[in-house]
Amino acid sequence: MNHPGAKYEILVVDDSPVYRKLVEQVLFSQPFSLLFARNGREALELYRKHSPCLVITDWMMPDLSGPELCQQIRTDCSEVYTYLIVMTSNTEKENVVKALESGADDYLTKPFDPGEMLARIGVGRRIIDLNRELASKRLELEEAARTDPLTALPNRRAIEDWASRQLRGSARHGFPFWVVIGDIDCFKSVNDTFGHDAGDIVLKTFADLLKKNTRGSDMCGRLGGDEFLMILTHVREQSIETAVTRLREQFAALSFPFKGQSISVTASFGVCGTNGNDDQELVNIIRKADQLLYEAKRAGRNLVRVAFP
Repeated sequence: MNHPGAKYEILVVDDSPVYRKLVEQVLFSQPFSLLFARNGREALELYRKHSPCLVITDWMMPDLSGPELCQQIRTDCSEVYTYLIVMTSNTEKENVVKALESGADDYLTKPFDPGEMLARIGVGRRIIDLNRELASKRLELEEAARTDPLTALPNRRAIEDWASRQLRGSARHGFPFWVVIGDIDCFKSVNDTFGHDAGDIVLKTFADLLKKNTRGSDMCGRLGGDEFLMILTHVREQSIETAVTRLREQFAALSFPFKGQSISVTASFGVCGTNGNDDQELVNIIRKADQLLYEAKRAGRNLVRVAFP
């Protein structure tokens, strides 16, 4: 049963159709999406498929008991925390302790009071909201740790992690994989002549150009300073130099208005790759692309140098 705009999915587990109906009546008017299971096995299937944020389970069932179900859910180690409530008619302390030790967060006495059920679910919602907020903050921190703050591009760590996976895919499926390292020519003179704010504008403009020229299946990022890296896949040998040259020409054609002057800035590129038929390490491909970049610099800058597989 789905409630419009529901933020909380609740799995109700009970072999009694009467109790399943009673719980449904209590929760019907609440902002919940409800799932129902008749036994522990069915509950585990629904849990693994839907990852509900809250589970209310009976203790006595024909296969798994409520505590056993709680243990299994905790063993699954879902990234999203699930709040577990066990319903039992036996409220002796040792049974309550057993339920909590199995991974349950709370318990309800059968026959349950509707107000108490809603109150205990309310406690669960607060815990769920707190865990969601913490998870969101953690993702933000992880994203910040993998993002260059000036350009908002992935940083070295993020792009190398992604590139390593793509390189393994290239070796497995035989598609071309290219590392492109771009470096802004004479960038120090831009900073020295026009200031670091001007340098930042050049860096962000170059980053924006890289993003516009990066397909959804590829990636670009900032290695540090004025050096950037692109990973291009599924590009034929006959096309890679043309693609990077087009990027070089687009950047060279831009004009930057600094201190009453209109200046152009260029970039040089080193390109190295594999066709997927050899077993190469990412660090070696990056090193070779970096060597080619400096060959382009020594040859006069605003050039592309490519090493073909």
